[in-house]
Amino acid sequence: MAIRLYKAYTPSTRNRTVSTFTEITRNKPEKSLISKNHSPKGHNNRGIITVRNRGGGHKKRYRIIDFKRKLHGILATVAAIEYDPNRNARIALLHYHDGTKRYILQPRGLKIGDILSTGPEVSLDIGNALPLANLPLGTAVHNVEITRGKGGQLVRSAGTAAQIIAKDGNYVTLKMPSSEIRQVHMACYATIGQVGNIDACNITLGKAGRNRWLGRKPHVRGVVKNPVDHPHGGGEGRSPIGKKRPVTPQGKPALGVKTRKKNKYSDPYIIRRRK
Repeated sequence: MAIRLYKAYTPSTRNRTVSTFTEITRNKPEKSLISKNHSPKGHNNRGIITVRNRGGGHKKRYRIIDFKRKLHGILATVAAIEYDPNRNARIALLHYHDGTKRYILQPRGLKIGDILSTGPEVSLDIGNALPLANLPLGTAVHNVEITRGKGGQLVRSAGTAAQIIAKDGNYVTLKMPSSEIRQVHMACYATIGQVGNIDACNITLGKAGRNRWLGRKPHVRGVVKNPVDHPHGGGEGRSPIGKKRPVTPQGKPALGVKTRKKNKYSDPYIIRRRK
């Protein structure tokens, strides 16, 4: 993937960058692999806003991604590389030799015509899915399962990869993209390679309108609101927040306060926390 720059013809193009989309080979999604994608716009089932500054945005259809890779032993050919509006990674359309079609996350370097497979004895090629027990140390993986058979839940964002650094008993030690080191059961499946579209983190929106296209509304700072609307509000002119530490609109500590649940089920499997 490459990034396209704009000349500063207008204020919105001065810092705007977009993807060139050169890797995209098909413009329309597979009809059998899409579904409706209703966005609640930050509202819960009672219509109450639980997430602020959400709304609008372009209508999108959800692409059904095969995170489980359960078709073991059946070869699949990469038929197309497509854009997915629901994630920053690209997706690859697989045509299995039994006639089944599936979407997967596109690993970096995967090309049309490549042959992929799933199972404990398949080759160590990019895009193949194997149990962690069958992968050698140092292998870069993505779409990693936490619970056996549930499907990949870790390392699915564009440009990310986890590295296998140790094996001990029934567990494999992974170094995550966040620098966290954690253990995962060796029977869990993972896909070989790094997720593609590695320049996604270098995209600059350039104008507020692009944020609106993504369904994000403007965010107003608390210090410019009234006291009735935010704990930081009020005061004459430019004034500090008037508290010992920043807080949320509901009055809870913000900015740097750890929010992870105490005694979480996965705590024993985390060897080193992320920084």
